[in-house]
Amino acid sequence: MTQQLTRICILGGGFGGLYTALRLSQLPWEKSQQPEIILIDRNDRFLFLPLLYELVTGELQSWEIAPPYQELLANTGVRFIQATVTGIDIDKQSDSRGLGDKPRLAITLTQNSPLPETIELNCDRLVLALGGETPLDKVPGASELAIPFHSLSHAYRLEERLRILEESEAEKIRVAVVGGGYSGVEIACKVAERLSDRGRVRIIERGDKILGNSPDFNREAARKALKDRNIWIDLETEVQSITSNQISLLYKGQVDTIPVDIVLWTVGTRISPIISALPLKQSQRGKLTIAPTLQVIDRPEIFALGDIVDCQDATGEQIPNTAQSAFQQADYTAWNIWASLTNRPLLPFRYQHLGEMMTLGTDNATLTGLGLQLDGTLGYLLRRLIYLYRMPTLEHQLKVGFNWIAQPLLDLLSGKI
Repeated sequence: MTQQLTRICILGGGFGGLYTALRLSQLPWEKSQQPEIILIDRNDRFLFLPLLYELVTGELQSWEIAPPYQELLANTGVRFIQATVTGIDIDKQSDSRGLGDKPRLAITLTQNSPLPETIELNCDRLVLALGGETPLDKVPGASELAIPFHSLSHAYRLEERLRILEESEAEKIRVAVVGGGYSGVEIACKVAERLSDRGRVRIIERGDKILGNSPDFNREAARKALKDRNIWIDLETEVQSITSNQISLLYKGQVDTIPVDIVLWTVGTRISPIISALPLKQSQRGKLTIAPTLQVIDRPEIFALGDIVDCQDATGEQIPNTAQSAFQQADYTAWNIWASLTNRPLLPFRYQHLGEMMTLGTDNATLTGLGLQLDGTLGYLLRRLIYLYRMPTLEHQLKVGFNWIAQPLLDLLSGKI
């Protein structure tokens, strides 16, 4: 009987999932050991999330930050399936592949195009990289009316809402941004810059300061940028409810209801129910507990990374759930899967804090880390270059980089600048 290929299924095509797949395809597999690598995501495009804010001001185009998976995975040997994960069975009994009584890993997928279809895949290694979800069900009206901001569809939804308001006769366009972390500050600056004098943007933060866990340099640069754009900051304030044109805020025991046209929600994350329902060890925060090798506790054939995990690296340091962390975890995940299938020692994850970057409007950003503290135009340019380097493939880096160089020249020749 012909031995079937070892199959690796990667659930989720964000930084953790896509970069794991790409790295796996680059490792030195012997021909007899070459596995089948399958990447599964419900969307057809990868999203370079840190640059999503640039869509609001038209600085970037969607193709630059959201290339199709099929394009990125061409000539890599990685198979892409666009589908929604609807079931995960980590204890399926053995099939006919000659693996004895060893339990198998099985996932159930639903494809909606062209017609709904259910697919079941068995695999030998499973990578859980589905990412977190924004909880909107704790405040009345938020699920229906608030707009999160971590997908292309969210950006399109915001764009359409802004366009309608900009074309209306409204004197002021009122935007409330819930959350004073990086995402809240970044989107507030972009929206305020787009709307200019017509905008009335406020940040609502339940803590006593914005960017509570950030370096002082970033916080001060953010405060200046917010002040320059006339963005109000409501600290120690919580959202009580949202309606189609109002938001109710609780501050020191008193509720104040103010008019609003758009509510952007940037706080909170939780893992999807399909992950939380798995019989796997979880932390007090409801996230999967993993070993420093990025393997799920007691299930070495399952790897997990990104927003859904509670991770400590080889030094015992608690790792933040950021794109930077997922980017680094992906490299270790791929290596350790390869090592586990080729009888090599696995490597414990060692996190390297490479600094923090934040956009504060057009031509303005901060960069801290590795001995640097930059803001303004230089911070903006270095942020762009660093993110260009981190884009998933050399081909896409070249396409985007060429466009960034050529576009200002084209605008100059056409008289736009």
